[in-house]
Amino acid sequence: MFYSIRHVTRFVYTPPVTESMTEVRMQPRAEGGQRCLKFELHTQPRARILGYRDHMGNIVHHFDIPGKHSQLKITAESTVEIASAPPLPDSLEVGAWEAMDAINRSAAYWDFLAPSQYAFKTELLAELSRELRIKRRGDPLSLLREINAAIYEGFDYKPQSTSVDSPIDDALRMRVGVCQDFAHIMIALARELRIPCRYVSGYLFHEGDSHDRSAGATHAWVEAHLPELGWVGFDPTNNLISGERHIRTAVGRDYADVPPTRGIFKGLAQSELSVGVQVSPTDAPPPEEEMSPMTTWIAPAPVEDDQQQQQQQQ
Repeated sequence: MFYSIRHVTRFVYTPPVTESMTEVRMQPRAEGGQRCLKFELHTQPRARILGYRDHMGNIVHHFDIPGKHSQLKITAESTVEIASAPPLPDSLEVGAWEAMDAINRSAAYWDFLAPSQYAFKTELLAELSRELRIKRRGDPLSLLREINAAIYEGFDYKPQSTSVDSPIDDALRMRVGVCQDFAHIMIALARELRIPCRYVSGYLFHEGDSHDRSAGATHAWVEAHLPELGWVGFDPTNNLISGERHIRTAVGRDYADVPPTRGIFKGLAQSELSVGVQVSPTDAPPPEEEMSPMTTWIAPAPVEDDQQQQQQQQ
């Protein structure tokens, strides 16, 4: 399957700022069954864009806009090919827990077993774990399918019900959240079982009859490392196993490692963030007029000269 992605991010500053520095993680990863065939990144005002690959293998672009400006527009366009993955088994063989423990002795998975900034054990998480009877039983794959479904069924999806830096307790207390919250909750539960888990940032292609709960912006889900299977994706927002409709841009311990945009600006200004994403099954990027309506967030009034800015995953 071929997809074209157009991702437009716009920051509006009132009053204008004197400088802004931004990094983005929008280039789709090329690994496994996914290939990034084309990627272009443009900014208005124009900037010299530099890039590097971080320790997780993500491509990070960064740039500086010096001088006074009242808005910043970032446009990323990609063409991606995703091959069909072989179907997962219904369950793993006897001894899968022991096999996973043997794999976990490798330092390669330690980052995905330890608590992280947004995915860690709290009393509310422990209550959910007891409620769902989450403990080592059966096999890891079957248990993760169960957790994936339980989050989908037990939590309401409501855009902007939490903020970009909300702890998991906010969603756990209200039983409401967005994909970012649901991914963090599932990661924290899985790590308590000593299952290596990582956060995936990307896009989800919305088919007409898919009944996806996530909004038309960036998406987030979970990958767990399992014996014989490697990294397997779980989407608790939609109770899906990730497949041809999930397009991966970055992976990390949690959202703190992989925000699509992160930056800072100088000036006493209010920042308004608008995001528009269009994912189309095509061999060329869609024209701008076909983009879905933008989703807008308004930041609170600033209290310091240097203000951070980043977007939540809905």
